[in-house]
Amino acid sequence: MVRCPICEKGILKKTKERKKFFGVDLGMYPVEKCTKCGETFTDGEVMRKIEEAAKKKGIWGLGKKTKITQTGNSLAVRIPKEIAEYLNLKKGKEAYIHPENNKLVIES
Repeated sequence: MVRCPICEKGILKKTKERKKFFGVDLGMYPVEKCTKCGETFTDGEVMRKIEEAAKKKGIWGLGKKTKITQTGNSLAVRIPKEIAEYLNLKKGKEAYIHPENNKLVIES
């Protein structure tokens, strides 16, 4: 019986959990999950499999930092080339933008 290193109250139980990366489903993987706080832990081999699945789906490395700039009276966010290509965004293409849970969502 192993106690959770995060909350120190729960016990780690072996189970399977669906893993997502940038909202893309990567499949089910074995994890150890805390019975109290719900934190999950995976070993190195499982992490390599998750990384491989993300690479196959073309989403590995898509997370980027960008700067918010000003254009006239509005603010502008630059979209890195890799993300624009992945999402098939083009100059002049319409998009819908809205806030969601403290995040900015751009739907094309």
